[in-house]
Amino acid sequence: MASDFSQATNNVPVVPTASGKGFVPPQINCVEDTGLGMLWLQDLALKIFYFQGFLTGSKVAELMALPFSGTVDQLLEGLKREKMIEVRSSQMGLGEAAYLYAITGAGIIRAREALERSQYAGPAPVPLEVYNDSVRRQSRGRVQVTQRHMRQILGDLTFSEKTFHRLGPAVNSGTSIFIFGPPGNGKTSVARAIGNLVLTQTMYIPFAIYVDGQVITVFDNVNHQLAPEEESTTTPGRGGLRKDARWVRIRRPFIMVGGELTLSGLDLVFDDTLKFYEAPFQVKANGGILLIDDFGRQQVRPRDLLNRWIVPLENRIDYLSLHTGRKIEVPFDVLVMFSTNLPPKDLVDEAFLRRLRHKIEIGDPTYDEYRAIFKRVAASKGVQYSDEGLAYLLQEWYIKPQRKMRASHPRDLCDQIVDIARYQGVEPSMTKELLDQAAESYFVEL
Repeated sequence: MASDFSQATNNVPVVPTASGKGFVPPQINCVEDTGLGMLWLQDLALKIFYFQGFLTGSKVAELMALPFSGTVDQLLEGLKREKMIEVRSSQMGLGEAAYLYAITGAGIIRAREALERSQYAGPAPVPLEVYNDSVRRQSRGRVQVTQRHMRQILGDLTFSEKTFHRLGPAVNSGTSIFIFGPPGNGKTSVARAIGNLVLTQTMYIPFAIYVDGQVITVFDNVNHQLAPEEESTTTPGRGGLRKDARWVRIRRPFIMVGGELTLSGLDLVFDDTLKFYEAPFQVKANGGILLIDDFGRQQVRPRDLLNRWIVPLENRIDYLSLHTGRKIEVPFDVLVMFSTNLPPKDLVDEAFLRRLRHKIEIGDPTYDEYRAIFKRVAASKGVQYSDEGLAYLLQEWYIKPQRKMRASHPRDLCDQIVDIARYQGVEPSMTKELLDQAAESYFVEL
């Protein structure tokens, strides 16, 4: 069993998956449509003024991700009446959205009081219950792939048929996959190829969530990839805003974490200075895939990590803690993939493995699989392939020293051959001399 670790699966064709079109953020026409209180929104506007200085009404609306007409104009009118802001200049004939506003001394005092509670000053958040409903309505459900789709997805990888036919049902389960085996055989490549599957679909997530006066940021431009809006899902709204701009359309997330993962990273992260939260990895991965790479090499025990996953994996619901002690409930719509080089028996016991739906071993390649991988890699890297050269390599550098073959070796050895050939000014090929030099500089006896 093996995979070709040499090539990334970057151009995965679109395959039928569950659609996220069950939810489109509705247009906002008034303050009540935001689900947030007038006073809270006014405080948010004042914090934006405090940081930004002079702003037009339309710019305030843009920064708050709310329409001006019917919403932001009402907020500004109330702040003007309370003498928290004032109009510094107006453009006659262009409407109130073009007025230039400035914060007053009274407004600065109130803004500072609001900043002591939270320094969040970005797009208006959406209520927790609205976010939870959006996740359920955009649920991946059962991602249905067939053998044909899987061969397209894993087209650049080489496996035994047994391993291949176990991956498809695992993807369709939409729950959890435990991938194990020796290093260098493509476990991460498999995960990335499956991750490319979800990237063909899109969904909406909010910039931030509101719960009990607290803000939890969700959108992460490192882990989330923006997707273009569809014209069919945007309708002209009042004030020129097409839809609820508090939401952003992304490709379904594929998030990978490794040895840096900690238990605290799986709960809400509260910034003591800024006084708002950042959503944990599994919330950012809702609707997509969370890959825990190098499982077992984290700074916490594997048993503790798996204990943290028991309830979400079984009930598809996760519970997060606010610093006030309150627990909040969020959907757990994530395909969790664990990838490890360590023997499963050294990580978890049978009871824990039972909770991981699909266990798939990706082992060392057979001789035929190794040859197929080497031939493909050599062609892609411009190395002249030779069956005689491969036979020599296998005999001298694998069979005699009793070295195990890895699916990553062909890629690395071909890279060595190319480097050496360039230095010597010869064509890269699988001659005995180049193979010996490549192997000598690559293999290390442990």
